[in-house]
Amino acid sequence: MTIQNVKCAFCKGSGTDPLSGSVCQTCKGKGTVTIHGPISRCVYCRGTGKHPDKQRTLTCPVCWGKGVITVSEKAKTCPTCKGTGRAKESRLPCLTCKGAGKTH
Repeated sequence: MTIQNVKCAFCKGSGTDPLSGSVCQTCKGKGTVTIHGPISRCVYCRGTGKHPDKQRTLTCPVCWGKGVITVSEKAKTCPTCKGTGRAKESRLPCLTCKGAGKTH
């Protein structure tokens, strides 16, 4: 695994919370976040870092605002959610893949 610095998706790299104007809760004001690779765009929030149903107020419960997640190179498309990362019955993160859209 490699360690990568990526631009914070929640604040779009500004270091400032887009709603309150205070320090970004995801990157702690740095504008970047550190994540272990290999990385993939978060399918649950589509890389925005924001909760898909609460666009402006909450970070994504899968990537925690980073917009990307660590996904093994050997991972395959989740058979339960078909890669969407969402549970059909509730629109919450899929329980099989935990919202990643991929499983081992």
